[in-house]
Amino acid sequence: MQRFALSEVPFEIAPLRERLLSAHAGAYASFEGWVRDHHGGRAVAGLRYESYAALAQSEGDKIMAEAIERFAIVDACCVHRVGDLAIGELAVWVGVSAAHRDAAFAACRFIIDETKGRVPIWKHERYADGDADWLHPTAPA
Repeated sequence: MQRFALSEVPFEIAPLRERLLSAHAGAYASFEGWVRDHHGGRAVAGLRYESYAALAQSEGDKIMAEAIERFAIVDACCVHRVGDLAIGELAVWVGVSAAHRDAAFAACRFIIDETKGRVPIWKHERYADGDADWLHPTAPA
């Protein structure tokens, strides 16, 4: 199973979650990131995610391998959209299955934080006033 993926089209969460089901798992945690209508006090009209796909895939794969090694989890998956997205659309999803909830929550947080900090995906926000700005990955908070 490919644990990290970029998607140019909207995707369904249910099949991804189903891939994480296991008799070894007693817990599941997920994170969904959506396109919001504001940023930094400005009204956002939409955005576009762009990436260096080969490097993004490689770094995403590394993050997933680190999560599997670092946390006591059964499996994990992360999908990040690229391309044009509208307000309210799903931009990123992370799912983790584990024997226990603590590991599932911790790994889920690790994966989204590391993805946002390390994977070369850039956000081009379009503001309601007609202006636009590029936002770049930063270190996790």
